[in-house]
Amino acid sequence: MRAIRRINNNVCVCIDGDGKELLAMGRGIGFGEMPKDLALHEIERTFYNVDSRYLSAINDLPQEVLGFVAERADHIRGLVPYQLSPNLVFLLADHIAFALKRVNQGIHVRMPLALDVEHTYPVEFRIGTHLVRQIRREFHVALPQDEAAAIAMNVVNARISEPEDTASARAQEDEEMFEDIIEIIEDEFGIRLDRSSFAFARYATHVRYLFERLHNKQLLDDSLMQGYANLENEYPEGFACVRKIAEHIAQTWADAELSEDEKFYLVVHVIRVCSKGAHKS
Repeated sequence: MRAIRRINNNVCVCIDGDGKELLAMGRGIGFGEMPKDLALHEIERTFYNVDSRYLSAINDLPQEVLGFVAERADHIRGLVPYQLSPNLVFLLADHIAFALKRVNQGIHVRMPLALDVEHTYPVEFRIGTHLVRQIRREFHVALPQDEAAAIAMNVVNARISEPEDTASARAQEDEEMFEDIIEIIEDEFGIRLDRSSFAFARYATHVRYLFERLHNKQLLDDSLMQGYANLENEYPEGFACVRKIAEHIAQTWADAELSEDEKFYLVVHVIRVCSKGAHKS
């Protein structure tokens, strides 16, 4: 196998014997001049068909979290009755890293739909519960039990759609609203969001979850989130932007009103995508 580009000390973009590009992980394989040949015993894990926008985000992920998820990815794939995206490892690692960071900062986010997730996706919920226990042993951090449901939904949303799946009318409405919100953000901040960035991918995932909650009328309840008391004072422009987004959603979709907690959570993601996934227009 030939390494052609270094991502970090332990991750490289490689070409296999059939000429296919892949991502390889192994201790120290990123050292030295590129390109170079790698012995198979140097490679611990390989990932094919990884979305290129995740490559730039690997350096932002704690390597111990990435390794933790990578070690368990094949087991997770074997537990669910459907095919999972090649990006599963990076999606889950990002979610878990963010969850660990929230706990360390004393920020607690409850997931009121946890019981629904447990009943609707029992296999995925068991995966989430198991990972929460293993995270406690591995990182000595006790994640809230609701994280089992959040991890479960990350697995569900990593499912690869069947080829015959077609876009529904609601999916079209969601896409139009998604674009409307991007336009509001870009106009408010005078920027252009980088749709190829990992920050944008993370933001997009949150917005699509938000749409699902709106359609199912299962929004986060007020007063569920703690730790953001000073957020509005720190980021008034973020709150102003989200208020416009909330008004647009309410005017466009009947009975679709964002709770205060939904607005808070959306502000967090808007601030992040504007700071890490945008450039001045």
